[in-house]
Amino acid sequence: MNTRAHKVRSSVAVSGTALLLAAAGLGLAPAASAAEPQPPVLAVDTAAPAEVGLAGLPVDFTTKVSNTGTTDTSSARLTYRIDGGAGLPPNAVGLEYRLDGTEWKKVPLTYAGGTFSGEMPETFPLAAGRDRTVRLRIGVPMGTPHNGDGNGGTERLKLTTLVSYGASGAATDTDDDTIEVDGLGTALSGVPATATAGGPAVGFQATVANPTASGYENVTDTLITSKYASVQVLRSGTWETLTPVTSDAEADVYGFDVIGKDASLTAHSSTVVKVRVGYREDTPAGKTTLRSCVFVNQGSVPFRGTTFCGNEATLTVLAAGSAGGTPTPAPTAPATRTPSATPAPSASPSASTEAPSATSGTTSGTSGASSRLAETGSNGTSTIAAVAGAFVLAGAGALGFVALRRRRTRA
Repeated sequence: MNTRAHKVRSSVAVSGTALLLAAAGLGLAPAASAAEPQPPVLAVDTAAPAEVGLAGLPVDFTTKVSNTGTTDTSSARLTYRIDGGAGLPPNAVGLEYRLDGTEWKKVPLTYAGGTFSGEMPETFPLAAGRDRTVRLRIGVPMGTPHNGDGNGGTERLKLTTLVSYGASGAATDTDDDTIEVDGLGTALSGVPATATAGGPAVGFQATVANPTASGYENVTDTLITSKYASVQVLRSGTWETLTPVTSDAEADVYGFDVIGKDASLTAHSSTVVKVRVGYREDTPAGKTTLRSCVFVNQGSVPFRGTTFCGNEATLTVLAAGSAGGTPTPAPTAPATRTPSATPAPSASPSASTEAPSATSGTTSGTSGASSRLAETGSNGTSTIAAVAGAFVLAGAGALGFVALRRRRTRA
């Protein structure tokens, strides 16, 4: 009897405890309903470069990913979208990353409607409360070495970074940045008002300026003239006669590579070269024009590549035997070819010339990524007609210059 009474009392006690827990809202939950782990909470912060150079080398930047949650992730993922507007060709933008080691690897990009997009091929683990910085670099190469594309351009890129984890790919955070796009500037300064056919050569300066954060390779600065001209440049205290460059598309157009072919320019630098031009005795009297154009990644076809042209300079060719013209004095010092922090020529421009400008918003400017030429590069059109223009004889034999066909492209 005593044993049975004890069992009854125990049962009553257990029932009473259950009622008290239920009344307090603390029911006895089964083990399967225990709280599940919270997903990782990832944040992203990209320190994009302020600017890059059109057809220039890539510029470094970083993306920082932070896990602000309480759960580790084994696979943080980074995706990038780059919107440059409809004016860029599919080969315009490049993105590379460096997760471990020193090797730069490509982020594969797809292009649609002016936007490039791609995911970094490698993922990485990230513990709760930790962060990791990924090194990247972005450029607007406009093609490949010695195969530059001059068809289009932009003034800026909108870079969007998205971070996610796991296999779903749903972004947990995004970051937006704007990258300005500029280009090379080129100009002629000190061009005299007159020259005499068959007379002494006249002298001036040619300047190529790189106002951007990108370095440049495969740069060819070409003085566009006509078949009547001969051109020399001062190298190491000696005047060197240049061989003209011509194209079958426009036999009357002559170009002279005043800084040499495939030169390099560091970021925020300039190069100045002393030039002199003489005209044959049979040159028709009248006005003639000179124009400097820079071709980046020019290949085997002359005057073809990503192109930047300066304003034209005008001088009057006097008939043979006339008094006039300003001959070039004998050289007293080597040519200046040292990069400068200020991309401006050392001589003041004449009334018919203009110094290179770090920015340009017009089709007649000497620099700026907005001043792209309309139909050049890999599309197979006549590159001189579309890029460098054609010299023609006009009226009473004056040399004229057919205007460059440009397209201003805004993002």
